[in-house]
Amino acid sequence: MDRSLTLELVRVTEAAAIAAARWMGRGKKNEADDAATTAMRAMFDTVPMDGVVVIGEGELDEAPMLYIGEPLGLRGPGHPKVDVAVDPLEGTNIVAKGLWNAITVVAIADRGNLLHAPDMYMDKIAVGPEAKGYVHIDRPIEENIRAVAKAKGKDVEDVVVVVLDRPRHEELIARIREVGARIKLIPDGDVAGAISTAFPHTGIDMLVGIGGAPEGVIAAVALKCMGGDMMGRLKPQNETELRRLREMGIDNPDRVLYLDDLVRGDDAIFAATGVTDGELLRGVRFTGSRAITHSVVMRAKTGTVRFVDAEHRLGQKPSLVIKDFVPHGTEKEA
Repeated sequence: MDRSLTLELVRVTEAAAIAAARWMGRGKKNEADDAATTAMRAMFDTVPMDGVVVIGEGELDEAPMLYIGEPLGLRGPGHPKVDVAVDPLEGTNIVAKGLWNAITVVAIADRGNLLHAPDMYMDKIAVGPEAKGYVHIDRPIEENIRAVAKAKGKDVEDVVVVVLDRPRHEELIARIREVGARIKLIPDGDVAGAISTAFPHTGIDMLVGIGGAPEGVIAAVALKCMGGDMMGRLKPQNETELRRLREMGIDNPDRVLYLDDLVRGDDAIFAATGVTDGELLRGVRFTGSRAITHSVVMRAKTGTVRFVDAEHRLGQKPSLVIKDFVPHGTEKEA
């Protein structure tokens, strides 16, 4: 892959974030998601790659754009052939309520190197580079917490674990508290939670629990770029989902998926832009006719991580990507 794709992908996530941020706190999660998806899809048409969506908004009959199998990019001669995983707005409810840690996300890898994870649950454990090799999804949570504490040179009481706030995690939460670690419960957004384990300034040491499988693959790309680690186990809920696993060549649903199963090869690129404020990224700021964005982009082959601050003059953005609002809430082109 050409290294210039790193900044091209940031342009994609920036456009989606600006579009979604217009809906922050309005209580309309679907509108926020639609805005992000439309902006992201339009910007992809400018990217010099031959991409195909392997993780997206759903199957062809479920999503009008960014559907699984959709071709993306300029797709000209010599453009790199890549798998594309997108989450145009991770945290639709977060944006609707004006909460923390909503992001827009794109991840790519050479064609055939991303696990085509079906839309089902996945049990996950994620850590940053300091704790790589110290944890395993099959070990008790108590053992994993102590191992992370040892790896990072801190007391168990100072370990912070991210868990999705769901009834299915009640026992897990109780055990984490019993061993003495601290918990950050999140309403949504376990991609952001997993990535945050790789950045010391977030204060997050580990993510555990059951979330979406597509989000697990996207997070795995970021952790591969950062030198972190992630393991997952798909959790099919019915015969239809079991059949999807068999079609993927996974006959044993209890099989552990390691980082190199989720993201094969030695190269991948991950980009994300903050929509609302979070531990990792600041949200979009609107200042008159301008928008300020904060993004992160990283590449596995080089290990380079860039934080990108950008100022956008909204009146000069393509009307298909950035739209403004009149006071009564109807849209007009910028």
